[in-house]
Amino acid sequence: MAEQQKNGAGHKGKREVVLVLQGGGALGAYHIGAYQALHEAGLEPDWVAGISIGAINAAVIAGNKTGERLAALDSLWDSISRPDETGRALHGSWLRWYNQYNVAEAMTLGQPNFWFPRIPSPLVLPPNSADQASFYDTSPMLATLRSHVNFEGLGKAGYGRLSVGATRVDTGELVFFDSDDKQPLGPEHVLASGSLPPGFPATRVGEHHYWDGGCVSNTPLNAILDDKGSSDLLVFMIDLWNAEGRLPTSMDEVAWRQKQIQYASRSAQIETLCQVHNLRHSVAQHGLKSEAGGDSATAAAEGAVLDVPTRRIDIVHIIYHPSAEESSFSDAEFSRSSIARRREAGLHDMKAALDHAPWSRPQLRAAPQSAPAALHRLQAGAFTSLVPR
Repeated sequence: MAEQQKNGAGHKGKREVVLVLQGGGALGAYHIGAYQALHEAGLEPDWVAGISIGAINAAVIAGNKTGERLAALDSLWDSISRPDETGRALHGSWLRWYNQYNVAEAMTLGQPNFWFPRIPSPLVLPPNSADQASFYDTSPMLATLRSHVNFEGLGKAGYGRLSVGATRVDTGELVFFDSDDKQPLGPEHVLASGSLPPGFPATRVGEHHYWDGGCVSNTPLNAILDDKGSSDLLVFMIDLWNAEGRLPTSMDEVAWRQKQIQYASRSAQIETLCQVHNLRHSVAQHGLKSEAGGDSATAAAEGAVLDVPTRRIDIVHIIYHPSAEESSFSDAEFSRSSIARRREAGLHDMKAALDHAPWSRPQLRAAPQSAPAALHRLQAGAFTSLVPR
């Protein structure tokens, strides 16, 4: 019973655990540690959503049985990185230079089982096709995903639900592929979510081509809050980019800060999504009816609003804080020493969140019945909790 209360159960039975993974290339090793802490605490995700590298990690987690997930993540990250002993012995500026060498190696030679450079460069070739218009070829990742993910198991007993976001190139629309839909997911859906131009080509899925979901939004929280299910949710949202940061004083810091601002999940955006969810719930709870008269479009829209389950949602927002050795190209730096450091950071931060367990503290969650969505944020070692209204 004590474990049930700590995990947030008891409101309407067992809460569904959701893991939301942001994009960020090699920084995604942080996700491994975050998942490991959940696994060790017995909080296996029932539903995993991701964009870009988050989609790849999400597919591995959801597409393996619970007892095999961590080993599958380790295997995937070993397969897309090169053996590395030097980085483990370096520190400070030496480690920073070594990491930059690894970036140069990845840009020149590619990354094993992930991508390789197009030769000759597309800059000197005439227009060809959408899946050739990029500096790198990502076709090796299709085989890597097939060998690490049981796509046929998605959504079935012992596995998890998977949602991945990608940008439809011709419309600019953010589209979510979900294993709960009738169309089965395959490696192309996951690769589409990580097809970041101009480095990577658009990925064809069905009749359309898709780019990285981060072109529109780097965090797939919308897929969770728009879901029509009825189970209470405990959502762990793992961000790789911090919207807040100090004023840059070098060109590398400028480039790093620009990426952070571009790809981060901004606090105001997350709070607004929670506010919308709480407002929709309030409208449904009070049974407001349309006064639109003959305006069928407005009546239909309000009818959709009223179709909102009274589910309780706690969002635990955890943000990666890079070490001093990171540079503006760290999202392309896949050395195993850096992967290990980022993984350890994710493990540490998620353990801190689980120890604090703000979702299980009534005093941190005012009026849950009237406002079912609450946001708890771990940033720089400190927790804040609020119920956006």
